Amino acid sequence: MAPRKTYDIHVKSFVPLISPAALKKELPQSDSATRTVIDGRRHIQDILSKKDPRFLVIAGPCSIHDHAAALEYARRLNDLRKKVEDTCVVVMRVYFEKPRTDVGWKGLISDPHLDGSHEMTVGLRKARQLLIEITEMGLPTATELLDPIVPQYFAGLVCWAAIGARTTESQTHRNMASGLSMPVGFKNNTDGDLMVAVNAMTAAASPQSFIGIDPDGHTSVVNTTGNPWTHLVLRGGNRPNYDSVSIAEACSFLARKNLKQSIMVDCSHANSKKDPHRQPIVWQDVINQRLDGNDNITGMMLESHLFEGQQKNTGDGTTLKFGVSITDACIGWETTEELILSAHEALGTFRDNPANPPVSTNGVMRYSAL
Repeated sequence: MAPRKTYDIHVKSFVPLISPAALKKELPQSDSATRTVIDGRRHIQDILSKKDPRFLVIAGPCSIHDHAAALEYARRLNDLRKKVEDTCVVVMRVYFEKPRTDVGWKGLISDPHLDGSHEMTVGLRKARQLLIEITEMGLPTATELLDPIVPQYFAGLVCWAAIGARTTESQTHRNMASGLSMPVGFKNNTDGDLMVAVNAMTAAASPQSFIGIDPDGHTSVVNTTGNPWTHLVLRGGNRPNYDSVSIAEACSFLARKNLKQSIMVDCSHANSKKDPHRQPIVWQDVINQRLDGNDNITGMMLESHLFEGQQKNTGDGTTLKFGVSITDACIGWETTEELILSAHEALGTFRDNPANPPVSTNGVMRYSAL
């Protein structure tokens, strides 16, 4: 009797994937895109280290599912970036991977046709091509990195990366972050605990050795130097954590661990209870804290698209509304523009006259974003 098979029992098939080197050759990075990435990373690093007093703004769709809509958003955001560059460094959120609590669409790389066909080589091509086009505009990019193999395909086009609340505790993602070339923000986990993110920052800042792939796609031992640009992102938990008390507690915790007191606030997710109409409330509160002199808050994130709200993925891209998210609900472009322009005005006024920051007529809000 032949021995029974004990491996790959539940594997249906293996589909060869293009190598990172081959994809980079097929879709090369231009000099202008390279300049955007180098400058974008430098600006972000200087903000995180407080050498640059400007405010970091990461705005964009919850996820990318439509190339044309993403480019239209990028064009608008790039125009806005130029208007506010004296007070803010604006970076586009370009998310291709989505962690799921159970099942669902896992992002453009996993399922670029939105129909469960999972043509991942097509997804990687679409992702790299879009990043090239956005960075060639001069607009820096940000993304969440979920699969540890993916960075080899397009990390050279990314200026800032996030490790999400569900993966911050993962040793695999801490190892990956230790070798990434851009600043990496670790989010607190879903219940709001900061220790997990702080431990992740420490681990990712340290040299690591782990199994990964090289540019030719060969399985390799990856040895890293550690990433010195890890930082904390507050996204809320069992309760929001963008308020001044929560931020003071987070700064105190970072100080005790001898880590940079440089905090980003995610206006979406648990901080807004996934209600896009609450994102401006979070935004206003945090900008007011900056105007009150708290320079430990170095940036914020907005989930924003051309149009507000969310729609269900039908599996057929031709039936979807243009510029509307198919994952988390987003604020629309008009609100995004109003928030960023109003913050620019308030921060500029404060910069020019710090002894007399702007105060609204009701005496509560430092400025009115809407």
